[in-house]
Amino acid sequence: MKRILKIVGIVVAILVVILIAIPFLVNVNSFRPKLEATASEALGRQVKVGNLSLSLLTGTVTADNIAIAEDPAFGTTPFVTAKSLKVGVEIMPLITSRELRVTDIALDQPEITLLKTSDGKWNFSSLGGSATKKASAPSNSGSSAPANLSVGKLSVSDGKLIVGKANSKAKPHVYEQVNITVTNFSPTSQFPFRLTAKLPAGGSADISGKAGPINSADAAKTPFEAAVKVKSMDIVASGFIDPASGIAGLANFDGTLRSNGNMAKAVGTFTGNKLQFSPKGSPAPTTVVIKHTVDVNLDNNSGSITQGDVEIGKAIAHLTGAFKTEGETQVLNMKLDAPNMPVEELESMLPALGVVLPSGSQLKGGTLSADLAIAGPIDKLVITGPVRLANAKLTGFDLGSKLGALSAFSGTSVSNPDTTIQNFSINARVAPEGTRADNLNLTVPAIGVITGAGTVSPAGALNFKMLADLHGGMAGGLAQVAGMGNGKGGIPFLIAGTTAKPEFMPDIKGMAGGLAGSALQGVLNGSKAGSGKAGSAVDALGGLFGKKKQ
Repeated sequence: MKRILKIVGIVVAILVVILIAIPFLVNVNSFRPKLEATASEALGRQVKVGNLSLSLLTGTVTADNIAIAEDPAFGTTPFVTAKSLKVGVEIMPLITSRELRVTDIALDQPEITLLKTSDGKWNFSSLGGSATKKASAPSNSGSSAPANLSVGKLSVSDGKLIVGKANSKAKPHVYEQVNITVTNFSPTSQFPFRLTAKLPAGGSADISGKAGPINSADAAKTPFEAAVKVKSMDIVASGFIDPASGIAGLANFDGTLRSNGNMAKAVGTFTGNKLQFSPKGSPAPTTVVIKHTVDVNLDNNSGSITQGDVEIGKAIAHLTGAFKTEGETQVLNMKLDAPNMPVEELESMLPALGVVLPSGSQLKGGTLSADLAIAGPIDKLVITGPVRLANAKLTGFDLGSKLGALSAFSGTSVSNPDTTIQNFSINARVAPEGTRADNLNLTVPAIGVITGAGTVSPAGALNFKMLADLHGGMAGGLAQVAGMGNGKGGIPFLIAGTTAKPEFMPDIKGMAGGLAGSALQGVLNGSKAGSGKAGSAVDALGGLFGKKKQ
């Protein structure tokens, strides 16, 4: 027994010596030119590797200091660099016939730079193109590739993905802790994959599905289908929105993404938090959910939203339309249909839109409806269309007291800490240069009907010219000043100040014009200035200026 154990021990010792000695007998660095040439041919880019070492225990060849060249059209900085590359090989063919058969590839701590031109071309689009031309004739689908290239498993661990614009001074976006796993890889067939990454400014992405076959003409158009889960993505930091647009916030996404190489479709649910939609806006405390279907034409960088159901609590709006990339800018042409949305669900979103209510006030109850066209570059959008607020209350704002002397002319002094709004409608135009409100009509049961038009500057300055048709006994007096001059009844007044602190003041010029018109009408009719309706108007205007009635 002791003899048998002794023999076994000797055999084991000999095997250990062989395992230790073989890596020295097999000079794996002799394979480096072949490895570089094969990889360069497969990728269509020059590939450089450092020192090679062989481990029989793990069956791997390790290469350090990996570099894959950039497409010359994008510069000279390497497309990929990596700390090390481990290649799993079949040991016996390597020892007996010096044949390199790859079973798996692992890339450790790579740094990958992705660049996109203004016309939508990516720097990885040309990967594998030259190899395909040499190895086989392209098929009609453009997806042929070297048939003898296959790997059981390909993995990337702890990588860094740098995404930017070609020939731009803009700071690129960096994705850390990128991990990729591909199994049964072949450029001529479909293969499973999974990608996880840490997003800029926090958040994470998890994408899994199938891709392939590789498009030999443009790797960026390789077909794929994937389930996508994104958590706490910073919309601006991740590079999806131009900061100049004023749009910001955190986003979650759960859905699917499919592409046939020419057309892509995204279906899923977007959940936004701390959203902001205007450069003058502030993050909203309300969650916004968008259930969407988006189709994208990869050939001309355009697309359409066929479903865009926007949910803010119980308020629901529908966004549809088209978009297109022109240079470095996204251009939109969309419609927002928002019928009868509960006001209280929307009130907390107003600051995100840059809408400022009078200081200390708050909207309660009622509904808001809008039918808006949204057009132009995303950083210079122009939004137009009718907006209507019905049966709501502006608490903490006394419109009667703000009208001041005007409300007194109605025969009753109206004072209420809140303003009940039966109707408020406008034709709005919101643009970078400011907001224009036409055909403004405000019906406040306790006061009357107010009409007019005006503008709001980007800084919130108000410039409105209004006409108040107030309830009460003044119908035969001052309210007819404007009516005699222009055929419209009501008291003209102005709104100045800011959206946070509006200022109401009589339109003396408008009143004087009305009075002049009434006086002229009296002369033409043979009336005296102090008689009839004209006289009443003169007396009322005199009262406004503190004069005694004649």
